[in-house]
Amino acid sequence: MAPLIVVGTGLAGYTFAKEFRKLDAERPLLLLTSDDGRNYSKPMLSTGFGKAKTADELAMNDATAMAAQLKADVRVNVRVEQIDATAKTLTLDNGEVLPYSTLVLAWGAEVFRPPMKGDAQDAVYSVNDLLDYAAFREALEGKKRVAIIGGGLIGCEFANDLSLGGFTPTVIEPMGRALPTLLPEASSAAVQAGLQALGVTFEFGAFASEVNRTDNGVQVVLSDGRRIDADVVLSAVGLRPRIATAKAAGIVVNRGVVTDRYLKTSADDIYAIGDCAEVEGLVLLYVLPLMAEARALAKTLTGQPTQVDYPPMPVAIKTPACPVVVSPPPVGVEGTWTVEGEGASTTALFHDAQGVLRGFALTGEATAQKTALAKRLPSMLG
Repeated sequence: MAPLIVVGTGLAGYTFAKEFRKLDAERPLLLLTSDDGRNYSKPMLSTGFGKAKTADELAMNDATAMAAQLKADVRVNVRVEQIDATAKTLTLDNGEVLPYSTLVLAWGAEVFRPPMKGDAQDAVYSVNDLLDYAAFREALEGKKRVAIIGGGLIGCEFANDLSLGGFTPTVIEPMGRALPTLLPEASSAAVQAGLQALGVTFEFGAFASEVNRTDNGVQVVLSDGRRIDADVVLSAVGLRPRIATAKAAGIVVNRGVVTDRYLKTSADDIYAIGDCAEVEGLVLLYVLPLMAEARALAKTLTGQPTQVDYPPMPVAIKTPACPVVVSPPPVGVEGTWTVEGEGASTTALFHDAQGVLRGFALTGEATAQKTALAKRLPSMLG
């Protein structure tokens, strides 16, 4: 019997495999990954410097241990080059062709790298997995100055973490404030002030256009001519779901790999979960949604068809200099933010045109309200 194949051993792939094994201990299970298959918690990548953790210390188990735990075959350092949804086969980058009975795409999202000129492209790092973290940490050995391109969630979390680790971050954000797509202005100001108190510098209003070598490191040139000296550059502009291989196979894609609420794609016996999936129009690059997906899909693939549901799932942003919890309003919903409080503690509520609470952003001590406010939000999938 051809195995159930899971492509990806990140948080989505391994979480699904664990949930599946709770319900079916015998079905052949194969996990494929393009990295070394170590099990780790991706959110911890932006806490490692403050805790002085190496990549090895952030890893919980290697691929061999995970294979034993899951009663599965875990194949590392292989990449899926082609999916044949009719023949139900995968072609790997080594030319091997593997049959599958059911296929779960859990290959995540890829880093968006903004186009930049200059001769120091090799000094621009991004951190999307454990191997990236290891390379970035090695690049920072003996260095202090880090230019961070992007002042969103990833950029602000790393700015906080690098500061705690003894580095000097400068955050470049063209939209003019911290976390501009997640928070209203007063909440952004609270986060900015907290990070500045740690020693983080912000450069707002222009984008990075060049990265060039200097005698003392590198220099980032902004679109308005400002120049920022650094030792290493971190690109933290954001992530985009991986869709190219699915699209080439004729599977319907949009921003992500399109699925219904059963996580089924447009192709028979192919499902998608985690950062690569677009579930009824929603692309949610957070931990709690993928865990809900993994539990639902495990039930579906063991004979209990189960639709995924997304109850309100506030996101805690890891900026301890100014704690933040946000439940972003649904994309496309018109409404208004109202903000109370000042300084580090702000309560921002987003109501739609009918006056229904659809989102919130809390900073500082106001984060204590997250549970009560979350109970007032409707389900994200209606």
